[in-house]
Amino acid sequence: MKERQNIHVARMGGSSAFLAAACLAAAGLSAGDWPQWGGTNHRNMYSPAKGLPDRFDPGRFKPGTEDVDMATTKNVKWVARLGTQSYGNATIAQGKVFVGTNNDHPRDLRHQGDRSILKCFDEKTGEFLWQLVVPKLKSGKVNDWENLGILSSPKIEGKYVYLVTSRCEVMCLDINGMADGNDGPFKDEAAYVVKDTGKAPIEPGPKDADIIWVYDMMDELGVFPHNASNSSPLIVGDLVYVCTSNGQDWTHVNIPSPLSPSFIALNKKTGEFAGEDDAGIGPRIYHGQWSSPSHGVVNGKDQVFFGGGDGWLYAFDANPVPGDDTSLLKTVWKFDCNPPEYKVDKDGRPIKYPAAEGPSEINATPVFWKNRVYVAIGQDPEHGEGVGRLVCLDATKSGDVTATGLIWDYKGIHRSISTVSIDPETGLLFVGDFSGFVHCLDAETGKLHWTHDMKAHMWGSTLVADGKVYVGDEDGDFVVLAATTEKKVLSETNLNSPVYSTPVVANGVIYVASNTHLYAFHDAAAAGPKPDQPATTVK
Repeated sequence: MKERQNIHVARMGGSSAFLAAACLAAAGLSAGDWPQWGGTNHRNMYSPAKGLPDRFDPGRFKPGTEDVDMATTKNVKWVARLGTQSYGNATIAQGKVFVGTNNDHPRDLRHQGDRSILKCFDEKTGEFLWQLVVPKLKSGKVNDWENLGILSSPKIEGKYVYLVTSRCEVMCLDINGMADGNDGPFKDEAAYVVKDTGKAPIEPGPKDADIIWVYDMMDELGVFPHNASNSSPLIVGDLVYVCTSNGQDWTHVNIPSPLSPSFIALNKKTGEFAGEDDAGIGPRIYHGQWSSPSHGVVNGKDQVFFGGGDGWLYAFDANPVPGDDTSLLKTVWKFDCNPPEYKVDKDGRPIKYPAAEGPSEINATPVFWKNRVYVAIGQDPEHGEGVGRLVCLDATKSGDVTATGLIWDYKGIHRSISTVSIDPETGLLFVGDFSGFVHCLDAETGKLHWTHDMKAHMWGSTLVADGKVYVGDEDGDFVVLAATTEKKVLSETNLNSPVYSTPVVANGVIYVASNTHLYAFHDAAAAGPKPDQPATTVK
């Protein structure tokens, strides 16, 4: 398949801890939930959870099926069937688990064929609760590559679930689906699920999604998503921020909508447009745009960080200000993540994208930690391997900080689409690259401690928790490493299908999606008897 998309928890004390607890309660979350990509707005792939296991047995399939025989598993709470391509990362809140996939294992036989699917499962049992069915764009693979499914990791806040669909829409859903009725202003779910298919409307039932509002970025902004739309939403205050996925057309030369925004903010309650970036990234896009934003408070002000399709990292003021024609998210600072030697060869000739020794865009998510921002450069996995760079930047500066904002960089990394994990207890940073190497560095200095060769491409990111690093690869291997300055492999198992997603932790359970199954791993001995359920994959 061509051109597939890749896709802080700080120690708090006193009043800060009280404030954090109050915010969680207001959002209907528990402290152990994982309600968005990266867990928090800082997007650091770290969890403070303790008592997590360091080895698993995913079990064997029952003969002639892809249903897991639970009697053959170890440290597995439950397993749920997905489709056949699952790039979305699980998010967990309020007793529900959300994950994106495709429709090659239909839950509802009324919906046949290529569709993008968001599934919702019960956190305790893995029971299927409801799904969002998204029809594919009529324009085909140039905007919406076949069989990819939902790539966005949903953001859960209160009663609502926010995501970007494969149709380049920002969408708000009711967390309970249609089980508690059709809420909100959007009432046309029956027609939505058959859009562009020529089929008659399909009336929703209790296991279907309840759409609250939809913002179509192609219709409203004229953006042209390249192959896939995947941004994982970020919420700060009353605004939801996403990347528009604007990019090139099928020629890989022309940018159909160079003046369309790359990054926008919407009102989270109504879906109304609130502002767009002022960076003018469009004409400089190398290929496509698939990064997700992050957030931090710097010098007392909210900043949102965005990795552009031009290879620059941007910090925008989170509060839009009125402009001549529209409200703008003003650039606070920007940094060119491609060093000069990736742009021009030793003879002074420009290195043309996507050459292995040349420049890259940013597909990873920036991570904010201790007034610093960390991000790696990379390209569409279809472009293969090449030179990379991981940068650590000072977030307190302003303007073009290419010459002044770099704290350290690491060029021992290859192209990467992975987000970093920083353990605040040790200051160790872990990151994967597309060539299949896991790198352990000192987050303060950039000093390299070790690398580990997964021996297969890595699309997802590392997760650090409980002194362990969890990571999967394209061969389906799931590896647990010690989160220490000396490399130690604790265990390795195979999930029987490629792992393009990132492991996450919620309420003492590790969730990782292979292409075909969502596994919920836990310490079975500590958890006690399994809940009543059949000894098979949860349907």
